[in-house]
Amino acid sequence: MHILVWRAIASVSFAIWIYLALFRGRFWQLRERLLPAPPSRPDITVTAIIPARDEAGYIERAVAALRAQQFAGTLRIVVADDESTDHTGELAGAAGADRVVHVPPRPAGWTGKLWAVASGIREETGTPTFLLLTDADIELAARDALASLVAKAEEGFDLVSVMVTLRSESTAERLLIPAFVFFFFMLYPPAWVSSRRPTAAAAGGCMLIRRETLSCLGGTDSIRSALIDDCALAARVKNAGGRVWLGTSAPPIRSIRDYPGAASIRLLIARTAFAQLDHSVLLLLVTMLGMLLVFIAPVALLFVGDPFTETLGAFTWLLSAALFVPVAREYKVPFWTSFCLPGIALFYLAATVESAMRYWTGRGGEWKGRVQDTRD
Repeated sequence: MHILVWRAIASVSFAIWIYLALFRGRFWQLRERLLPAPPSRPDITVTAIIPARDEAGYIERAVAALRAQQFAGTLRIVVADDESTDHTGELAGAAGADRVVHVPPRPAGWTGKLWAVASGIREETGTPTFLLLTDADIELAARDALASLVAKAEEGFDLVSVMVTLRSESTAERLLIPAFVFFFFMLYPPAWVSSRRPTAAAAGGCMLIRRETLSCLGGTDSIRSALIDDCALAARVKNAGGRVWLGTSAPPIRSIRDYPGAASIRLLIARTAFAQLDHSVLLLLVTMLGMLLVFIAPVALLFVGDPFTETLGAFTWLLSAALFVPVAREYKVPFWTSFCLPGIALFYLAATVESAMRYWTGRGGEWKGRVQDTRD
């Protein structure tokens, strides 16, 4: 390839990273953070809705952590047992859930999680101020976590969501999981989400939404077929003129679900990646080209034999590693993992391609025996 082409590739890759560093909401700094707050007002009521399907290994900790919250208002916990084949429902009740709802068979047009959430909400006879939509593997480890979520919402937000701290203990988790957060915030800079920009996103593991807001949007029925339900809900809120906040949390809110190997993390990505691209072949090709140009090219340029190109490629790789350091520090992983970002990006790209293949072959969106995202 002509040396001028290599130089052009190096220049474009470098320019993209300058843009990411300075002009994309400083997403990499993790500045949007939920801070500890005192117990909320006694007139605030919250109902937590937890969809759970075969979650016997996690549901007790999730419910017990909610039950232990130091919250001046009223908290009710509703677990929607989604046709579990284990003892999820019994364990949830024993751990302190106020109600365990047995989810009826899922009608056509609904994803499993949203049908379970809708079933839980439908059985809640009260009129809570907020609904906490959380997952069966999410532990509000700090006793002031719920109060902090409510305090943030009381600042004028209709939807508050936290990118929970994902488990990072196995070798695969420590190498691959921090990048999940980095890539998510790169796509949806939290500073842009909380501003008047059209960018809308949420992290589905922990979302606090005003009940009146959800009702005005038509409830979960309005997004019933969305595989990526969190971002779909955030988009609905913003399009209706509401305000959305997204960030990380200082009071520990974490996922306790384990991913023991790279294969399980690959499946995590492959389940929804192609849906994120609206099942578009064109967007898939653009994503592949973009990932190669942004993450892989800087390393490849080190071997073209042109000093200018190699220097620019090295500097670009160093810049990308520097931007990854705050996330690496957040997850307490070694500094050198920042330089593995090109290889990690290649792993995510392969999982995205697999996601498309699963969609085309009738295995898309598979979760605990359910296939929810196929071409048909």
